[in-house]
Formats: sequence, structure tokens, C-alpha cells
Amino acid sequence: MGKRSSMTLLQRVQNAVIHHPHLNGRRIRYRTSGKNVRIEGRADTFYEKQMAQELLRKIDGVGKIQNNVIVCS
Repeated sequence: MGKRSSMTLLQRVQNAVIHHPHLNGRRIRYRTSGKNVRIEGRADTFYEKQMAQELLRKIDGVGKIQNNVIVCS
């Protein structure tokens, strides 16, 4: 079993956020429930909000995404 497959979904999400160049991981929170991921918090731009959601689409094991991020410009 490889390292990636032994990681939980939340760990994979957190790892992706840490390595993403356009997201402020401290202001956006990710919560998982089964295969579903809910994102909350604040973003400076709509682009940042969408990037947070698009990042999740690329992660193996993610099902439904609920994007509750508020844009505060």
C-alpha cells in the first residue's frame, strides 16, 4: 500500500492546500464527512474561492463539494 492511499481524505485535502500557490489556507477551512468536503471561511477574491473548489475536484476520493466561502473584497 502506497503512502498516498494510506492518507485520509482530510489529510489529502490539507496537503493539497499547503502546496497550492494561490490559496491562503489559514482563512479557508476544509471539513470532510465520508467522501464529501465542505469549505468555509473567507477569500479575498472570487478567484480564490473558485480555486479552493477546483483544487478539491483533483483530489482522489472527493465526492460532493459544498463551497460556503465568503468573498470579502
